[in-house]
Amino acid sequence: MILSRYVKEFPSPESPDQLLLFSCRTGAVVRVSRATFAAARAGTLSPAAAATLEQHGFLTPDRATERAEMLAWFDRINAGRRRAGLVAVLTRRCNLACPYCFEGGQAPEGDMAEETADLLVAMIGREYFAKGWRVDLDFYGGEPLLRPGLIRRIAAPLRAAGGELFHGHLVSNGTLLDREVMAELVPLGIESVKVTLDGPPHVHDRHRPYGGGAGSFRDILRGVKEVAELVRVHVGGNFTRETWREYPALLDLLVAEGLTPERLGTVRFTPAVGGKGRGCVTCEEPWLAEAELSLRQELAARGFRLPKPGPFSCMIDLASDLAVDADGRCYKCPAFMGHAGYAVGTLGGGLTGALPAYGPDIWKTEECLGCAWLPLCFGGCRFMRLAEAGGVDGVSCLRGYLDATLETGVRRAA
Repeated sequence: MILSRYVKEFPSPESPDQLLLFSCRTGAVVRVSRATFAAARAGTLSPAAAATLEQHGFLTPDRATERAEMLAWFDRINAGRRRAGLVAVLTRRCNLACPYCFEGGQAPEGDMAEETADLLVAMIGREYFAKGWRVDLDFYGGEPLLRPGLIRRIAAPLRAAGGELFHGHLVSNGTLLDREVMAELVPLGIESVKVTLDGPPHVHDRHRPYGGGAGSFRDILRGVKEVAELVRVHVGGNFTRETWREYPALLDLLVAEGLTPERLGTVRFTPAVGGKGRGCVTCEEPWLAEAELSLRQELAARGFRLPKPGPFSCMIDLASDLAVDADGRCYKCPAFMGHAGYAVGTLGGGLTGALPAYGPDIWKTEECLGCAWLPLCFGGCRFMRLAEAGGVDGVSCLRGYLDATLETGVRRAA
């Protein structure tokens, strides 16, 4: 057995004679002596040490075997997967006017018809529940809470047919959240809601105003506080080069308002991408690594949960995952909705599977296969590449970004 090419080593802060090893294939972290690391590279480990490192993804029989395993990575995942991640757009309408919205250039009209909703329910029952698969369905928009009756029309029969196989989630701007509507939805299988706060009030209200220009921050905060005891609330935020330094003030405000880490789910901030604003469209922008590291440190300092680094799977590569637009057209990623050439079928007419336009195999090159970061990236975000180049004609490489940021996450995980 030899050391996997998908292992990164970092100095151990506890001892100059030790290293932290991170397996990009499994997300495992171990602390080893430099002598053990040298033996792993040379293929001369003791049987006991080799067994431990092999178990956690640090060793491979040989380069050819490992290359074949990586090329078949998603074939293996899809063959064993028994769950589906689905996104359903209930309406294109939204009561906010965010300048960076990636749906900003698309037609604002378009509610899902009840007949389309019924086709969605039938498809989920036929394709997933009949096989005993778990379904995680995100109700999406626009703003899905503009159509609470349609949420109930979809969730009620899915809960009845699927029982514990059905898990519903809202992706909402949060302005329409209240305890009454959530009390109706929770028994139907709605178990979480994700809202967006783009910084403290003076920043958020500039980037996420109502259509008439008024700020939305206080309405969202009120709604989150009303429903936090009923469902798990996840908080996201879309930062820019100009705004990321404002986010610690948001975290302090959440804590002061009683929205402490134990009352919230994940809190994660990501760069704004696309739309009509000045969002980041490449991970190579030098300020981004500084922003990510600083925000992680601020989150950790206040006790908010941070995701551990590990292998990445995009829904484009997962055969069972699907995004359904309000008109019943289906896509492999919600960001591509409305873009010509990316629909993979309709609820009424059947599905084709992922199209070549999505670049499902763009990472199957010698350069990517030889990169230690491959399992954390697999070619990067396809939509980011679309924003960069106008089409998914290559990878959106994350190497520089991961080189700059991952060591901090590995040290924390260790």
